[in-house]
Amino acid sequence: MKSDTWAGLSQVALLLVALAVVYRPLGGYLAHVYTSARHWKVERLVYRLVRVDPDSEQRWSTYARGVLGFSFVSVVLLYLLQRLQTVLPLGLGRPEITPSVAFNTAVSFVTNTNWQSYVPETAFGHLVQMAGLTVQNFVSAAVGMAVAVAVIRGFVRAGTDRLGNVWVDITRGVIRVLLPLSLVFAVLLIGLGVVDSLSAGVAVTGIDGAQHTIALAPAASQEAIKELGTNGGGVFNANSAHPFENPNAWTNQVEIFLVLVIPVSLTRTFGLMVGDRRQGHAILSVMALLWGGMLAVIWWAEAHPNGPAALLAGAGMEGKETRFGVPSSALFADSTTGTSTGAVNAAHDSLSGLGGGGAMLNMLFSEISPGGVGTGIYSILVFAVVAVFLAGLMVGRTPEYLGKKLGRKEVTMASIAMLAMPTLVLVMAGIAVVLPATAGALTNFGAHGLSEVLYAYASTANNNGSAFAGITVTSDWFQSTLGVAMALGRFIPILAVLCLAGGLAVQKKVPLSAGTLPTSGPLFVSMVAGTVLLVAALTFVPALALGPIAEALS
Repeated sequence: MKSDTWAGLSQVALLLVALAVVYRPLGGYLAHVYTSARHWKVERLVYRLVRVDPDSEQRWSTYARGVLGFSFVSVVLLYLLQRLQTVLPLGLGRPEITPSVAFNTAVSFVTNTNWQSYVPETAFGHLVQMAGLTVQNFVSAAVGMAVAVAVIRGFVRAGTDRLGNVWVDITRGVIRVLLPLSLVFAVLLIGLGVVDSLSAGVAVTGIDGAQHTIALAPAASQEAIKELGTNGGGVFNANSAHPFENPNAWTNQVEIFLVLVIPVSLTRTFGLMVGDRRQGHAILSVMALLWGGMLAVIWWAEAHPNGPAALLAGAGMEGKETRFGVPSSALFADSTTGTSTGAVNAAHDSLSGLGGGGAMLNMLFSEISPGGVGTGIYSILVFAVVAVFLAGLMVGRTPEYLGKKLGRKEVTMASIAMLAMPTLVLVMAGIAVVLPATAGALTNFGAHGLSEVLYAYASTANNNGSAFAGITVTSDWFQSTLGVAMALGRFIPILAVLCLAGGLAVQKKVPLSAGTLPTSGPLFVSMVAGTVLLVAALTFVPALALGPIAEALS
């Protein structure tokens, strides 16, 4: 156990060093990408094809319509790809996807959730995987970054109702950021042993003499953007626990790094764009506190189990591979539930009550530690706005953040963005647990059964995509309601934060005064972190007490 602990600490240290090394250059590059006035030739070709003027800018409402329209068309096209799989090339003879599964999957990948209620290696051919799911891994991540940048512009600009051009922001996110980084890391993953093949599978003879087929897929090329775009959907059912997706400790470390690198670097982008790097450091500090705190909880819970079998094994090893073990599984689980990734290298359903509760709570924080690509930074800015507003109430002053006054409209939009997810999770999970059909979908009852239902709606409403696998969600009820949770959990906050940004952009800058709350020091960091914890506690403690907390105490 001591050697596992030191190995785990070494992995955490190596990860933090790698993130620190790329923080400045990548954060600066992202700021340049979204502020440069120059358009690349390949980008101009895209603009001509879709008939967009790249030099025109849009109001928040037009920007939002662009996001919604692009996402709707993406859902329809991905749905059709799945339904027409039998007549498409590289279908590998696999059947068409049923309407409910096709709907759920289309919404899932377009919303950057990648919730999977199917077995990928037997359900989809290579064309649907590459032209459908992988394309959405790129563009859904680019949409998240575009919205984040539009929100930052709301704080930066003054006296204008323009937030940029959604088509330019999405195109630049794909071409200048995600494609080149994915190419580099796909090659690296291939070199480290990740499979990348267009073959349907390889025939092998088992030790029993029977013939078996081991499925193959273009895994490395999809694995890179799966993690980099905080998507999380695996090309194999075991996800990053599958040796073809994640064959060794080095690929495991690279994948965790990819999950965190853009959300972390976007805090520097934020600081550079608002003209004060300390603001980015403050936001990063909140993210780091929450990420580190939940890592400690999950790691401790899995290393100090309370079940008799786990006590004999020396740790909670159920659902974990010996090649990764407790420390690496805890690090992976914390990082993917703290972002909107949802990839797993261990079975989250096998986590202890406290460990599984920690992973769930990461999502219930609104996945801001450090959050998804783009979604993390705009979500935590919502909490910053609410924290500053509460501080203003305490001292009897009109609250200000980054030179912008926070009035009724701004706080209303921030509140809608903040409370949309808790409403979806609690209402939908509450309805599900009282339905008779839900009992048939559960393999566990009592506190863990409730945790499975709660985790499913927390994952989908937060666009995470991981699951407690003890619940079967193939019924039309779950396919439909989880799809609705993904769509509303994605687009209600986006509409609210874009409206918030539009209201901020039209304001004039307010000069600093003696009564202005400093927003770059430890006091502000503690206020934002406290707001996150307070909102989560007020909304979710009763539900958590009946689920993971009760299980942990049993």
